[in-house]
Amino acid sequence: MNKEMDAKSVVAQLRDGMTIGVGGWGPRRKPMALIREILRSDLKDLTVVAYGGPEIGMLCAAGKVRKLIYGFVSMDAIPIEPYFRKAREAGTVEVNELDEGLLLLGLQAAGHRLPFLPTRVGLGSDVMTYNPHLKTVRSPYEDGEELLAMKAIRLDAALIHVSRSDRLGNTQTDGPDPYFDALFARAADKVFVTTEQLLDRIDISHSHLAKNNLFERYFVSGVVEAPLGAHPTASHDSYGWDMDHLKAYGASASEEGGWSRYFDEFIAGGEERYLDRVGGRTHVRALPLPVF
Repeated sequence: MNKEMDAKSVVAQLRDGMTIGVGGWGPRRKPMALIREILRSDLKDLTVVAYGGPEIGMLCAAGKVRKLIYGFVSMDAIPIEPYFRKAREAGTVEVNELDEGLLLLGLQAAGHRLPFLPTRVGLGSDVMTYNPHLKTVRSPYEDGEELLAMKAIRLDAALIHVSRSDRLGNTQTDGPDPYFDALFARAADKVFVTTEQLLDRIDISHSHLAKNNLFERYFVSGVVEAPLGAHPTASHDSYGWDMDHLKAYGASASEEGGWSRYFDEFIAGGEERYLDRVGGRTHVRALPLPVF
């Protein structure tokens, strides 16, 4: 029942051509320690599904992506992730650009083990124009309404960052917004989580944080202890995003050889070196949470 793993062992279970879902939202609660381990690996030809942030741009810059399925790819203060923009404009990746609600419904259909879910979302919009593979169905009832049939988005694996986990796979995710991590978990064949804190056992039966257990432990295949592992994105309620680092990373996209320099400086040497290079653990823990 001990599901504890290290990041390299997780990546060793992934294969070329897999469809990988990444939890979190933009520059918030991304499993960046696992993303960096993928960047150090030989994995390629991935289909990546996300409400995207810097993980999308980095995976594109490193040549890991064949196809993207997303509702957006943004770092908030930087509206369009720069390395994603480069890949999108160059046409180096196949894209499936969806309304945020359609992405939700695709994951939900997969979690319910349904082939699709009917919706009005996307009808009459350019979502249909730029996604000609989307089909419509007609209601079998007296209304006869034509609806968009959002196909299930089945994931081979989901990567999710949580606040704490035990070795059995019970998790708790702090913060005001669960985003759609539970849908990613239920849509996936395997779920790998990185956690700020790893415990022997979480007792959620009497905890006021029981509501923060977003998905059942039986979905979880592996748990990686990765304190500060969401950096440079935010990990509520532990630390905020590192917007200075994100801006410097984004600026490198306009520089000749920018990705190679970023990779060599921050990614190549492993997680301990990464944390040292971004200012150290004390600096990351002190990053203020964004307030809107």
